[in-house]
Amino acid sequence: MSDTLHRWTVEQGGVRLDQHLSRALPELSRSSLQHLVESGCVRRNDEPALRKSLIVQTGDRIEVRVPPPPPSQVQPEPIPLEILFENEDVLVINKPAGLVVHPAAGHRTGTLVAAVLAHAPQIQTLGEVERPGIVHRLDKDTSGIILVAKNGDAQTFLQKAFERREVRKTYLALVDGAPPTPEGRIQAPVGRDPSHRQRMAIVPASRGRQAETVYHTLERLGEYTLLEVVPLTGRTHQIRVHLEFLGCPVVGDRVYGRRTPSLPVRRQLLHAARLELRLPNEGQPRLFTAPLPVDFQEALGRLRGAPLGNPAAQPDSDLPLNPVNPGRMNR
Repeated sequence: MSDTLHRWTVEQGGVRLDQHLSRALPELSRSSLQHLVESGCVRRNDEPALRKSLIVQTGDRIEVRVPPPPPSQVQPEPIPLEILFENEDVLVINKPAGLVVHPAAGHRTGTLVAAVLAHAPQIQTLGEVERPGIVHRLDKDTSGIILVAKNGDAQTFLQKAFERREVRKTYLALVDGAPPTPEGRIQAPVGRDPSHRQRMAIVPASRGRQAETVYHTLERLGEYTLLEVVPLTGRTHQIRVHLEFLGCPVVGDRVYGRRTPSLPVRRQLLHAARLELRLPNEGQPRLFTAPLPVDFQEALGRLRGAPLGNPAAQPDSDLPLNPVNPGRMNR
């Protein structure tokens, strides 16, 4: 497998090289880009650019050579997967809460990636070493739809679709309290919390990345609210941070909400319910849906006073998204 070469001319300069690269090549992590800079794989105006703090200027010619990734060191594991859809290009999976997407500190085994490798071994050489085929992610304790690429062309296609905001993800969130208005749009930059490096936070624009989230109230349930949430950008923990910012954190979120959950739940009640996108080699968008998991249904049923298992505990997941307002459903 040969190197991948990216070339372009800077349209708007005045920023650090590492910041410019992360915007130009969002499919690569910051650590990967830093390694490329340090190893001489990045050139500016035909000269090696060896400092990430270098300031790029309008009109600079940038060239980035990306070597092929080594085979994944993740070992396949026969973990059951709930596959919603599969073809030669993609897997659409309903991820349960508690399953980590890719290996990280403290979670080297038992991941979604290990399960996918057992199902589709050909993805082993795709993308970054420990996250082959992964084009977006869900937090460990967030349930719902996640998309996995099965070949290099599909991965590139999907990464660019996410970059161009052509993928619409819709979440259901049960929150403590209620937002200040029944529906709205949150525009607040998200970045690393300077006081707690394991958390994200709302930060000044100079220290974070633009983040935008649309929400709509589906149901008031006493001291709780069921929201439909559409993230228009894809920042780490974006929905959880933005809802905390509104004063209505996700129920069960011990990081951005109450340390002792207000309901007897073991995780944050956030579910990726819908995913709408155009797949590689297809002309029309598809809409995938994932039903609410049992713990989320039970929490809603408890608040509604319905017997467990009552269909009233399951919101209608077959309603199409309104194309005019991405935060509303057609009723």
